[in-house]
Amino acid sequence: MFPVTLLFIALILAGVAYSLWHARAFARRFPNVGELIDIGGYRMNSVHVPAGGQADLLPVVFIHGASGNLLDQLHAFAPALDGRAEMLFVDRPGHGYSERGGPQNDLPDGQAEAIAKLMDRRGLRHAVIVGHSFGGAIAASFALNHPDKTAGLVLLAPATHPWPGGIDWYYRLTALPFVGWLFAHTLVTPLGQRRIEGGTHSIFSPNPRPADYIDKTGPHLVLRPSTFLSNARDIANLHAYLTATAPRYREIAAPTVIITGDSDGIVLADIHSRGLARDIPGAELLWIGNLGHKPDYVVTDVIVAAVEKLAGKPGDLDAAVKRAEERLAAAKAP
Repeated sequence: MFPVTLLFIALILAGVAYSLWHARAFARRFPNVGELIDIGGYRMNSVHVPAGGQADLLPVVFIHGASGNLLDQLHAFAPALDGRAEMLFVDRPGHGYSERGGPQNDLPDGQAEAIAKLMDRRGLRHAVIVGHSFGGAIAASFALNHPDKTAGLVLLAPATHPWPGGIDWYYRLTALPFVGWLFAHTLVTPLGQRRIEGGTHSIFSPNPRPADYIDKTGPHLVLRPSTFLSNARDIANLHAYLTATAPRYREIAAPTVIITGDSDGIVLADIHSRGLARDIPGAELLWIGNLGHKPDYVVTDVIVAAVEKLAGKPGDLDAAVKRAEERLAAAKAP
């Protein structure tokens, strides 16, 4: 029995060493491009892009989804809005290079509060808040709890309502005391590396994933043990949080545009996006055919048009959607 125990301990130590070595390797491959700022006991990481001299849009804050980091939104939107708006790209607490902070950050309300504090440190009084997927829940929380800072909402394939079914087994396992720590520090890194290629293709499906997406956005960063633990807590707590919070969406007063695809295989658009359009007074839903879970990359032009509308610019969002659908239909044709 004793040799078996020693072998078990040796395997655990080997797994921990492997995971920590790769965590450092991921950090070297995808170094921090942002700046860490103390917001009161812990530090948030962000990239701040000042407005150009010809800026014609409101400031914009970008909130990434589950398993992501600020590089995802940075490479989608910085080129498209360069010189037109002040932009803030945020690593959510415990993701990318942001520190986790306290237990309040296990829920979207705490993360929204962290972003509000970061905006204060960065000198942004108010902004259009753009949230993708899980970031949509945080953007909605931000609008509920910080209405004075919310100039508008753009919600991209958002996860905002309770849904049928559960979450993936590895998130449930990781959320467990001790067992979750052990799993995150031994098996997540080797198993996760095998899923990166297929997983990034699946979030874009049925649209093609950009060939340089992995190299630019650093999805491997979520495989670091501490980051994966934060991500798992986020997801494990989301259903109960949304069950309690979704009835409050009628209180959101900010002008809102929801952009979603009819082919999203990650988030059920009929539940979340249609639910938001029903619940937020005056919200505009842009339902795009042949679009999957990544409107930020696939229909960036539609999102820019939405930001323009929230800034009071003339434009036709229906026409922008039609052009995007024609482009996606042409790409799908044999």
